[in-house]
Amino acid sequence: MALFRIPPTSIDRRVAQRIAATARPVPEGIEKTLTWGADEHLLLACAATAWIATTAFRSPLRPAARHLLIVVATTAAAPHVLKTTFDQVRPDRTTVKGHLHGIPISGDSMDAFPSGHALHMGALASAATVLSPRYKIPIWGAALGLSATRIAILAHWVSDVVAGFAIGIVLERTVRRFTGYPGKTRCDIAAGGRTT
Repeated sequence: MALFRIPPTSIDRRVAQRIAATARPVPEGIEKTLTWGADEHLLLACAATAWIATTAFRSPLRPAARHLLIVVATTAAAPHVLKTTFDQVRPDRTTVKGHLHGIPISGDSMDAFPSGHALHMGALASAATVLSPRYKIPIWGAALGLSATRIAILAHWVSDVVAGFAIGIVLERTVRRFTGYPGKTRCDIAAGGRTT
């Protein structure tokens, strides 16, 4: 039993009811697949691979890859800690109609707050703020889109996703204090890898 129980807001309930009423199996299946793009296991594997590769090849992007790995590990742990403190029913547990229309069953029923997927995406979007707009804008778009899939499949309420995204940003900015990111690589990263 968690220390705090968080009720969904009236906006959360209205959005979830609308999604449940208009859901269809094919779009829900697509959204369920897309949401894997923000899964902690996939992100940890990608971050570890990037860190190993940049270390092995002595890339100037090693500090950025190390920062990314630490951020992803931190954001993988944070939702598990928060979910032991906060209880909130997932929106998919509040609808029968939605399941008939393709809404899947997500995770533990009381683990809605916060959205771990959105937390990861908020952190990665925050890390991308040092990149040139050519990279930053698509990364932010992908991060917001992947976070929104959690609402679309009723795994999380809107407020869970907003809170998760914001927590992710705060965590990434906090980790920067310890990793020194972006450090000397800022100009290279901002220039898209070109030296200035």
